[in-house]
Amino acid sequence: MEAFFFFVLLFFGGSALAGSVKIVSEKNEYLVESLGSYKKKLEPGLNFVVPFVDKVVYQQTTKEKVLDIPPQACITRDNVNVTVDAVVYWRIVDMYKAYYKVENLQNALVNVVLTQIRSEMGQLELDQTFTARSEINEILLRELDQATDPWGIKVTRIELRDLIPSKAVQESMDLQMAAERKRRAAILASEGEREAAVNSAQGKAQSKLLEAEAAKKATILQAEAKKEAIILEAEAGKQEQLLKAEATALALEIVSKTLNNDPKAQEALQFLLAQNYLEMGKTIGNSPSSKVMFMDPQSLVSTLEGMRSVIS
Repeated sequence: MEAFFFFVLLFFGGSALAGSVKIVSEKNEYLVESLGSYKKKLEPGLNFVVPFVDKVVYQQTTKEKVLDIPPQACITRDNVNVTVDAVVYWRIVDMYKAYYKVENLQNALVNVVLTQIRSEMGQLELDQTFTARSEINEILLRELDQATDPWGIKVTRIELRDLIPSKAVQESMDLQMAAERKRRAAILASEGEREAAVNSAQGKAQSKLLEAEAAKKATILQAEAKKEAIILEAEAGKQEQLLKAEATALALEIVSKTLNNDPKAQEALQFLLAQNYLEMGKTIGNSPSSKVMFMDPQSLVSTLEGMRSVIS
C-alpha cells in the first residue's frame, strides 16, 4: 500500500515538474494566465510556470505572415463593378494586444482589409484603378497600419493582385481599345504619308538646287576658260607681233648697212615697209576691235630716211 502511494506521489510529482517547464522556440511567444488573469509572457528559451495554477492560454509566432484576401466586389466612383483580391503581409508586434484586444485576429484583419479596399475603390474611377495601382497599395498600407495598431499587429505590405471589371465593361473596354488602336494606326499612316511627301518635295528641291549650282559652276568655268583662251591668244598675238617687229627691224638694219648709199636700197626698203604695212592692215582687220588706219604711201620714204638716220 505504501508502495502504491509512493508511485502515485512520484507520478504526480513528475507531472507537476514537467508541467512547470516551458521551452519556447525562437520567434514565438506564449501568454500565461494565473487563475484566470493575465500573468506574464514567455520569451524564447527555457521558462518556468506554477503547475496547476499557471496556464498557457495563447501561443503564436512573431514571424511575418501572408494573408490571402478573397475576391471582393467593389464599385468605382464612375459606377463600374470590379472584382478585387489582394494579399497582405503582416506580423504580430504585441502578443498581449493580439489576444486580449480583438476576438479572432485573422478574421478581423480580413474584414478591415476588405472594408478599406471597397472604400478606396469607391474614390477612384475605373481608369485610375489600372494606372495608379502602386499609389493605391501605399494608401491601403498606411490606412491598414493605423487601423490595426490597437490589435498589436503591423501590416508590412499589401498588394492588389487582380482588378477584374464585369463582362460588359470588359467588352466595352475591348471595343474602346480597338478603336483607339485604329485611330493611332490612322494617325501614324497619315504622318508617314506626310513625311514621305515632305521628303520627296525636299529631295526634288535639293536636286534642282544642285542642278542649278552645277550649271552655274559650269557656266563660270566655261567663261573663265574662254577668258583664259582670249588672254592666251592675245598674248600669243602680242608675242608674234613683237617677234615680227624685231625681225623687221633687224632686216631693215641689215639692208640699211648692206645697201648704204645704194639707189636701189630705197626701193628695197620701200618694198619691205609696204609689205609690213599690208600685213599690219590685215592684222588690224582681223582684230575684234578693229580700227581703220590711213597712211600716205609717199610718207614711207621719209619714214625710211628717218629710220636710216637712227640706225646709222
